[in-house]
Amino acid sequence: MTEADTAFALRSGSVHVLATPRVVALVEEASCAAIENDLADGETSVGNRVEVSHLQPTRVGSVVRAESTLEKVEGRRLTFTVSVSDKGGLVAAGKVTRVVVDVDRFLEKAR
Repeated sequence: MTEADTAFALRSGSVHVLATPRVVALVEEASCAAIENDLADGETSVGNRVEVSHLQPTRVGSVVRAESTLEKVEGRRLTFTVSVSDKGGLVAAGKVTRVVVDVDRFLEKAR
């Protein structure tokens, strides 16, 4: 965790600890990594919902680890249980929902 990951740097607060938006990015990244080898050519997953409780502050210089486990598949909708930990234990926990899409069709809908 670096200064670039802090609430101060990301303008989501005034303290120099791990920012909640960075926690969200970490669990999204972990969720993408959890399924990257399972997607067909031309498919990707897109974020749909994030529910995360940020439980403990983490100082600059700490090492954090994000984990994501695919818990439920409902058609194209994927639900993951996610967590972020540091040497002191659990930092954040929650759920991430992503939807599998065809990249070309998805981009055609973008405005």
